[in-house]
Amino acid sequence: MQNKLPFSRYFIIGVMLFALFFGAGNLIFPAGLGQVAGTNIWMAIGGFLITGIGLPFLGILAMGFSGSKNLQELAGRVHPVYGIIFTSLLYLTIGPFFAAPRTGAVAYDIGIAPVVGERFGHAGLIIFTCVFFIVTLWFSLNPAKIVDNVGKILSPGIIILLLVLLVMAVVKPVGSIGVPQESYVNGAFMKGLMEGYNTMDALASLVFGIIVINAIRSMGITSTRGILTASAKSGIVAIVFLGIIYVGIAYLGATSTEAFGLFDTGGPVLGKAASYYFGSVGTVMLSIVIILACLTTSIGLMTACGEYFHTIFPKVSYKVWVVFFSLVSFAVANFGLSNIIHFSIPVLMLLYPLAIALMLLTFLSKIFHHSRIVYASAITVTFMISVIDGFKTFCDLLEISYFGWLQSIISFYEKILPLYNDGLGWLLPVFIAILISGCIVCFQNFSALRLKNKTEGVL
Repeated sequence: MQNKLPFSRYFIIGVMLFALFFGAGNLIFPAGLGQVAGTNIWMAIGGFLITGIGLPFLGILAMGFSGSKNLQELAGRVHPVYGIIFTSLLYLTIGPFFAAPRTGAVAYDIGIAPVVGERFGHAGLIIFTCVFFIVTLWFSLNPAKIVDNVGKILSPGIIILLLVLLVMAVVKPVGSIGVPQESYVNGAFMKGLMEGYNTMDALASLVFGIIVINAIRSMGITSTRGILTASAKSGIVAIVFLGIIYVGIAYLGATSTEAFGLFDTGGPVLGKAASYYFGSVGTVMLSIVIILACLTTSIGLMTACGEYFHTIFPKVSYKVWVVFFSLVSFAVANFGLSNIIHFSIPVLMLLYPLAIALMLLTFLSKIFHHSRIVYASAITVTFMISVIDGFKTFCDLLEISYFGWLQSIISFYEKILPLYNDGLGWLLPVFIAILISGCIVCFQNFSALRLKNKTEGVL
């Protein structure tokens, strides 16, 4: 049994983790953030990095620290039924409801739209995503090493291509940094913090963490401490690459508004920048790499979702699940990238606090002896706040008035919860719930121990 690995092994696992996290969709959010943050970019990107790379790193560590064999087992510490429901919602979110359709929409926006322009309109998106998800389905039904091999080639390829593009953006900026837009005029840090939710990487980290842990175990490290240390070192490699790319793309977005104008999403920024610096050759190269990267991500998500739901409903075959999820992804993708992003926000406002609370509970679990009471109380408190945030965000998205019952709860939360209007109203109540329920559990254990000692003394 080993306790340490050479740095080269940590680096290999870290690059693998980077590839798992880095779907091409991650390119659009820092670019869009840079465009609207303008001169407040550094405050905004600071917040973005906390949720964009900090939380995924925390998720990887939480899975290593927990010793759980998968997310359902970890979430099942709250209750077995909750474990299934939470894990299912998470898979659907990073799968056919949002992240998988986003791969097709991003591939079109970055890889195809800059080449064909607006000649085909929405029909172009329909045709492309139809082909895209047919290919996804074929590879998902016929797993082949070619997908892994393409992924291994693409990861360094994307890094090199993006670094070249970002170096050009720093050495020869497209233009000067624009003025802040919308809510980035004030509160840029908190807005960037919330924007980091859109990457969905913190949710995905609770799934990818097991892949990393299995890779570490296969190299001979089996102790909890050794796995945690190796996960941390590998995770640092991944988040350093992600952080550099996020900061660079955000800067590119901030300097692009003068020349390219503002876009609904950050999707067109990279395509325009590649054309600006390298002409049609650069556009074609970027298009090919992005489409292939989106495709490998889509295949991975379809496969993971199909496998998970087949374990829950074994009577429905893996192939049926994959076909169903591919059809759903195709349908959702044709709502367009902007709509996919917007309608994912209410769901993320619900799931992210629950995921973060689960991570915190995992690290504190030994203190309260893994008591289900503490897990259940903390998650219940989190849900009571995050579900209202989800409804509130949904109403804001549709520009409709809050329902009467919803308005009264929101008003109550605004009065008593610190940081509620910043989307973090659940944070302090979670710690209070853990503290109170943890003290109750410790008192019960202490009382039980005293009673046991008295009983043994009498006997």
